Amino acid sequence: MSWMLVAAVLLATAGLLVLGGLAIRLWLDVRALAKGVDTASRALAVAAEDLAAAVPSRA
Repeated sequence: MSWMLVAAVLLATAGLLVLGGLAIRLWLDVRALAKGVDTASRALAVAAEDLAAAVPSRA
C-alpha cells in the first residue's frame, strides 16, 4: 500500500514540474510577444507623425 502512496506523490511531483516548465515557456513567449507589440506600436506612432507632417494644414 505504501508504494501506491509513493507513486502518487511522484506522479503529482512530475505533473507539477511539467506545469512549471510550461508556465515558464508561456512567460517567455508572452515577453517576446510584448516586445513585438511594443516595436510595432512605436513604428505606427512614427508613421502617424510622418503622415501628419506630410498633410497640409487647413488653416
